[in-house]
Amino acid sequence: METRPFGRTDLQFSAVGFGAWGIGGPAMAGTTPIGWGAVDDRESVRALKTAVDRGINFIDTADFYGLGHSETLIGETFGSNPDILIATKVGHRLNADGSIALDYSGDHILSACEQSLQRLRRERIDYYQLHSAKVSHLQQGECIEAMNRLKEQGKVRYWGLSLSTYNPFPEADFLLQNRVGDGFQLVYNLINQRADALIQRAAAAGYGVIARMPLQFGLLTGKFTRETRFAADDHRRFRLPPQVLERALETLEPVWELADAHGTSKTGLALSFVLANPGVSTVIPGIKTEKQAVENCREPVSLAERELARLKERYAAEWEALLREMEEAG
Repeated sequence: METRPFGRTDLQFSAVGFGAWGIGGPAMAGTTPIGWGAVDDRESVRALKTAVDRGINFIDTADFYGLGHSETLIGETFGSNPDILIATKVGHRLNADGSIALDYSGDHILSACEQSLQRLRRERIDYYQLHSAKVSHLQQGECIEAMNRLKEQGKVRYWGLSLSTYNPFPEADFLLQNRVGDGFQLVYNLINQRADALIQRAAAAGYGVIARMPLQFGLLTGKFTRETRFAADDHRRFRLPPQVLERALETLEPVWELADAHGTSKTGLALSFVLANPGVSTVIPGIKTEKQAVENCREPVSLAERELARLKERYAAEWEALLREMEEAG
């Protein structure tokens, strides 16, 4: 598999990485699902190993995925293997009543890093991310100081920020203007192309870019129908209500002809679109099964400039409006 440099760092990530939120399992924050439903840990381990066998060297997780379970599985599977590059995140925790708290205090970051290292069975995290810190957190400076301290202590090689799904710009602007951090994680896919210009700015400034949600909650795999419904412990239950799901499937139907023309799957087309952006360092589809690992590791197809332009035109004409519906749904 192709590898790409991660910004100005010395990290070389596989073009496709392993998004490890799903293998965390069906965690809950009070009555709110924060996972992807039930998983089989044995299948998750098979998926991890198959992905690595197929050329993936980069895994993205978070201490909040499965409330630590995703990190634990990765640690048990790969331990301190230096050939596997790990990114994780910090900043989310549960309050005593089960509600979600954003905690970017220095004490929490330093303590959470130690716990992540233990679960991952590592002495150092390759890339550590503030999970969804806002401008107010960044302006206070405590979280930036903590990340820099971890880097100085050798517990973190590089650090950055995982940006908001729908409005990634304020926090990205802060880091770019103040020249702190080493990279961004952001949403970029056929339906959500809002960060297109930001990717170019970040890459030009030497920041690595991780593109997440390339399959938009699975919409871009083609596996959903109008009758698809999600379990109560699956966060897509409220993110993709029936009316949004039906609208999305309608707008996507004409696009799949392009996948057929290139002899690839719907998933293959979606990943190829993201990887066609030269500012993207790696794309991290969520992987839960061995079958998904095989599918996501297939070689991307080369899309012509006119085809890419047509997909961007469809975003402006249809998908931006659909994206607003998704934003309103939660």
